[in-house]
Amino acid sequence: MQTFLSSVRKALPLLRRVRRKDDWAIGIYGGNDLDRLQPLPGMRNPVLTAAHVRDVPALFVADPFVVRTDDHWWLFFEVLHATLRRGQIGVAVSRNGREWEYCQIVLDEPFHLSYPLVFEWNGAYYMTPETASQRQVRLYRAVDFPFRWEYVATLLEDDDYLDPTPFFYQGRWWLFAGTNIKRNDTLRLYGATTPYGPWREHPCSPIVAGDARIARPAGRVVCHNGRLIRLAQDCSQHYGARVLAFEVVDLTAERYAERPWSSAALLEPERSGWNQRGMHTLDLHRLREGTWLALVDGHRKRFYMRW
Repeated sequence: MQTFLSSVRKALPLLRRVRRKDDWAIGIYGGNDLDRLQPLPGMRNPVLTAAHVRDVPALFVADPFVVRTDDHWWLFFEVLHATLRRGQIGVAVSRNGREWEYCQIVLDEPFHLSYPLVFEWNGAYYMTPETASQRQVRLYRAVDFPFRWEYVATLLEDDDYLDPTPFFYQGRWWLFAGTNIKRNDTLRLYGATTPYGPWREHPCSPIVAGDARIARPAGRVVCHNGRLIRLAQDCSQHYGARVLAFEVVDLTAERYAERPWSSAALLEPERSGWNQRGMHTLDLHRLREGTWLALVDGHRKRFYMRW
């Protein structure tokens, strides 16, 4: 018994270092029908994990956003630094959108970064990563795409803007952003003539208030067959449980209206495996053959040792 108690005492300092965390990773879904996205046949998800990150110690990867150039696919995503305990933005590359090779960290600030939505405007690439800890929406421009970025403007400030999602529609720029970080239950809408602004809040904003199931953005806005689709993550039970879709049926400088895209969630977590706990950022791309390629993150709980 004395030997057993001695062993327990020696193990206690190590046990105190054990932590449980959300283990986020990135996988690929696809299909012919937007309402029936499935893991691609022959692919083993996840395709990108913290273990692929080589230049910094990483706890997880999440928030995938893809840019397709003439001969490459570039995947931008959050890397949670294990020592600094804040998000940085990394990039991976692919020739076919399915097999990915990690490259490097491309954006690091002395504060947390996530949700690196990248878009093209006037021949240049821009990024609006989430910087909610700074109570800002910040705009970055690629100096040497995809590896070097510079801060160029503050678009919004004085609120905890979550997952800022800019998009262009009918000659005008729009931006969704969640607020109320404690509850994830508020969605605001802003408009501008250019990505640089000035951004003004829409008269119908907040367009969602008091509903954590449908408020927080879950990826870029998609236009499919002339229909505008807004993605939302369900945070009603816990953060990032599943991805829902809504069709924006009326969007002008004075009006906003939307309706559910379907009666079911667009993506649900699997019962076991890499995404059993939830999914919360989805990036959809329509391929030339008419099928969908979808990069999505998912998470499960796992234990790790904190030193």
